[in-house]
Amino acid sequence: MDQERRRGREHGHDGARPTREPGERRPHEHRPHQHRPHERRAHGLRRHELHAHEHPDRAAGREWGRWQRGDGGSGLPWRSTLLIAVVVMAGTGFAARNQPDREALDALGRALLLLGAAPLLFRHRWPVPVVFGVAAVTFGYLLAGYPYGPVFVMVAVACFAAVVHGHRTAAAWALGLLWAGHLLLSHWLYRWLPPAGDGPAPWGQELPAAAFAVAVLAASETVRVRREQRAQLRADRAAAEQRRADEERLRIARELHDVLAHSISVINVQAGVGLALLDSDPEQARTALTTIKAASKEALGEVRQVLDTLRTRGDAPRAPAPGLGRLRELVEQAGAAGLTVTVARTGRRTDLPPGADLAAFRIVQEALTNVVRHSGSRTARVRIGYASGHLDLTVDDDGPATGTEAGGSGNGLAGMRERAAALGGTIEAGARPDGGFRVHAVLPFPHEEPPPPQEIP
Repeated sequence: MDQERRRGREHGHDGARPTREPGERRPHEHRPHQHRPHERRAHGLRRHELHAHEHPDRAAGREWGRWQRGDGGSGLPWRSTLLIAVVVMAGTGFAARNQPDREALDALGRALLLLGAAPLLFRHRWPVPVVFGVAAVTFGYLLAGYPYGPVFVMVAVACFAAVVHGHRTAAAWALGLLWAGHLLLSHWLYRWLPPAGDGPAPWGQELPAAAFAVAVLAASETVRVRREQRAQLRADRAAAEQRRADEERLRIARELHDVLAHSISVINVQAGVGLALLDSDPEQARTALTTIKAASKEALGEVRQVLDTLRTRGDAPRAPAPGLGRLRELVEQAGAAGLTVTVARTGRRTDLPPGADLAAFRIVQEALTNVVRHSGSRTARVRIGYASGHLDLTVDDDGPATGTEAGGSGNGLAGMRERAAALGGTIEAGARPDGGFRVHAVLPFPHEEPPPPQEIP
């Protein structure tokens, strides 16, 4: 410690912490929320890449909306406001040449025009104060006797913004008060106001003025309604897309649950058999391991098939979906798990639609899985009844329930009900009075009657 202090005194300090001036920082001190130039450029490139993948119509609509607002991303419509101010100033200047009986457009008149255009910068933030303020400035401009012209454009823009933002009553009041004030100026107050020697205005000009006010309100209301309709359509489209995504997610979850639950149950039973017989009966243990290998291979194949549906939209599945045609494999897998399954069919066997065929297979698969997991019975009976327009499925076991936890997720019965409901069918699952358990499902499907035989002349 003494040596460090001596070295510090040699370098001009006594070992104490050096003091820093306000605003000074250590050479390697990090200041949060400060991005280096290359980090800002990288952030800008990432944002540009995100916009590059945006849908063209959506990107064009966003750019057109930004140009209509004239904000340039700053939040204030300064571009459109500047354009309106230039048009009003230039147009009023040209209009004044044809109105020699009005007051000359002096500095005060031009200041009033600029004062009326300035609030339009905030027409999207505070539309109600802006529309009343612009109407008041316009009334003051007319009160001073300055020439008519595009001064009413500012009022129309302010009213349009107010109506589009849902303040149609305020816009109507502002326009009505301005029109009433102009009526007073033109027919009663002109005697005491500039320009000198002015006479009453003809009553016929009030009809176009009223029509102008009504047209502004009507056009603004039309735009507002269309915007609301487009917004509602976008919301409905987004909700429909979300609903389809949720349905697809639930479908994939059901498929994965059914595939994994059945295969893992078989693997679990055979693993227990293999461990129990590993020393006493190696051949039987080898058979159990062979069954585990076959079950896991089939499970991986079905999981891969389910995950193939997540590929590029429009691609067809690489393998057909499982159906009742693979019921024999299902029975063999259940037999490998120690469950004897008998299958009985009634009615005329018909080809099922892919959705109904898959649902029937998964319901039988889940029912047999539940027998393996939760029933003490080593036998199960599957009855398949083909009827006109619907398929009748019944899976029975004689019980009793083991009452032990088999590691299931508890979603099997819910998944079966969802599959049946998706086809407009019903499913009933519950204990039988004799102690067994029954799953009964009715799955409707479109039935095509065979064409009647044609008589050969």
